[in-house]
Amino acid sequence: MSLRDLCHQILGQKIIQKAAASRNITVNPEDIQNEAEKTRREKRLEKVSDTLAWLQMNMLTPDEWEIALKNRLLADKLLHDLFDKQVESYFASNRLDFEQYVIYQIVVPYQKLAQELFYQIEEEEISFYEAAHLYDIDQERRDRCGYLGKMYRRNFQPEVAAAILRDPLPIRQVVGPIQTEQGFNLFKIEEYIQAELTPEIFQELVLRFFQQWLDNEINYVIHSQDKRISVTPEN
Repeated sequence: MSLRDLCHQILGQKIIQKAAASRNITVNPEDIQNEAEKTRREKRLEKVSDTLAWLQMNMLTPDEWEIALKNRLLADKLLHDLFDKQVESYFASNRLDFEQYVIYQIVVPYQKLAQELFYQIEEEEISFYEAAHLYDIDQERRDRCGYLGKMYRRNFQPEVAAAILRDPLPIRQVVGPIQTEQGFNLFKIEEYIQAELTPEIFQELVLRFFQQWLDNEINYVIHSQDKRISVTPEN
């Protein structure tokens, strides 16, 4: 299985090199030097001896490290050349998927208890956070007073999304009870964060598109070879 993964890596690198050459994408010595300096800073390799020791620990020679840096830079240039514009278009078409919500949640085992907590929170007899701390079935969530964190629309179960991500958005209102596999849920949207194509999201998407493209290219080559092998020559 390890050999299979290694073969895939080698084949993927050949595909990247071929695609980059067809687009006149190259990596020059200055690019490699800058990347090497960046790695040294990140690893705090202040002296030449530190760098050599780090290479030895990773079973690399200086020449092999240079090749690895070149391959990484070539892949990075190729992925941006292939998919930068596609990422921008995809984000514009799927903006709703990148909206974020700061969510608090309470999960209890009984509908009657969930309904009672809903009324008490609504009447301000108890805060949402206190109720989560006292009644949630999950210890970790109790310790966080119900805090789940920032969540994308895609992170919600369909029945939950339909109930709480409605228009108008129920900011700082209690929503529920909603029955799920966990139990009976109360939710509170503390904050809405508008979708924005941040550098982090951009990089996540461009890497995803590139990996999908590379996987498809590798599978195409492998299946093409399998077909050639399976064909019996005519006598």
